[in-house]
Parts: sequence; C-alpha cells; structure tokens
Amino acid sequence: MSDQLFSVENKICIVTGGLGQIGKNFVQELWKRGARVAVWGRTVNDERIAKTLGEEALKTSALRFYSVDITKKEEMNAALDDMEAVWGGAPDVLVNNAGIDTQPSAPPEVSGPFENFPEEIFREVVDVNLVGTFLACQAVGARMVKAGKGGSIINVGSIYGMLSPIQDIYAYKKEMTGVPFIKPVAYSAAKSGIYNLTRYLATYWGKQGIRVNTLTGVWRDTQDEIFQANFCARMPMGRMSQENEYNGALIFLASQASSFMTGSNLVIDGGWTAW
Repeated sequence: MSDQLFSVENKICIVTGGLGQIGKNFVQELWKRGARVAVWGRTVNDERIAKTLGEEALKTSALRFYSVDITKKEEMNAALDDMEAVWGGAPDVLVNNAGIDTQPSAPPEVSGPFENFPEEIFREVVDVNLVGTFLACQAVGARMVKAGKGGSIINVGSIYGMLSPIQDIYAYKKEMTGVPFIKPVAYSAAKSGIYNLTRYLATYWGKQGIRVNTLTGVWRDTQDEIFQANFCARMPMGRMSQENEYNGALIFLASQASSFMTGSNLVIDGGWTAW
C-alpha cells in the first residue's frame, strides 16, 4: 500500500533547471513516484536529456521538456499553455531550482575584490536567481490561483543566502596561482532575496491553498579537491552532500506531508548553519 501522506502521484510538477546536477535528481524522484514532470531549462535537446535522465525519458508521457529562459515570462507562459493542453490541468508543484553562481574556477575579473566586482555580472546573477524566481512564481502562481486547487511552490535557496561566505576557504587560490579569489557578492545577495519573496508569497496566497517554502542546501558541485577539503573541514558532518540527499525534503514539501507548512525555510546543510 502506498503512503498517501507523501504521495505526489499524478501531480503536475515543474522543475526549472531540471537537467542540472541537483535538478535532475528532483526530476527523477518525482518521476519515479508517479508525478508528471515538466523540465524547464535553457539548453534542452534529446542528446542532453538522454545523457542526463536516460533514453526512457524521451519515451515516457510523464515527462515533457521545454527550452525556457526563466528571465523571459513569455517563454514560461508558452510552456504552461502546452502543459495544460497536454495534461489537462494547472501545475500542482513548482520547484524553482534554476540558478547561476560564480565558481572557484572563475577568472580574476569576476572573482576579485568587492570594490571591483563588475556591475553587469551582479545584474546577471540577480536577474537569473531572484528575478527569474519571481517571474516563475508569477506565471505559475497565476495558473494555480485560476485553477483554484492550491499548490506547492518550492524556492531553492542556499546557505550563502543565509550567511556570508567564509572567504578563508578560498584563500588557497592565491597560494596556488598568485591571484586571490573572493567569493562574489552577487549570489549571496540574490539568494537572500529568495527568503522574503517566499514569506511574502506565503502570506499573499495562504488562504488560496498555495503554499510557498524555501529549500536550502549546500549545493555540491565539481570544485577541486582542495576546495572540498577546506569546505568539509568546517562542515559538522565532515563531508559534502550527495546529489540525492535533498530528494526527501523535496517530496515532503511537494506532498500533503507538509500541508500546514508555508513561509518556512527547510535547511538541509549538514549542520553548516548550526555553527
């Protein structure tokens, strides 16, 4: 007997950035639990889909793929129109996962001192991470309101939206290359805005049954071994996360298991923010 408390079966879900490192895990988890999942991404083609999710992903009617730039509302609305035509209903779940960041491998012109950080890069990062989430909430939330059946919006946050980066972790870059790496301000500023956007929408849509929460994690990437060692040394659990360790939190927020939870921030970070 299936556990209906955590069921997402037949729910219509959207995962932005759904072919990315964490996004693909969200897509796979929802899909295997019987949800219908629309994958939105900037670069969507059969080759990438097959490589990321397997050949079966191209054959199932439970998955649909859309080339969507989340900074362009008209592209989101076009995808939503197609989804409603095919699946016959408004979305039940939106996972705002898409985002960009500046990695430790970034060139000096975008990873130097705050005083010299390029305005155009700041605007780009804020545009994708914060404005893109705002636009997706607008577009999908409007469909949820019109359908009148409620829904769950899950905005993906980051520990760097809650706390300032520890710059010491990146000091080895200067020792190795002679060029300092400063974790830039843009990502932190953009992600911090997600938390109050979440709270605002939770209160705005609360009586219409649309729940809005943030899922915060330590997003594992392909950083070099020295960075990972420095990071893990400050992590209470002593390791980076696995790619699938946010799936349980996702299903909790997408299902009736979190039916009285809105405006909250669910932190899955190995204890980083407990210091």
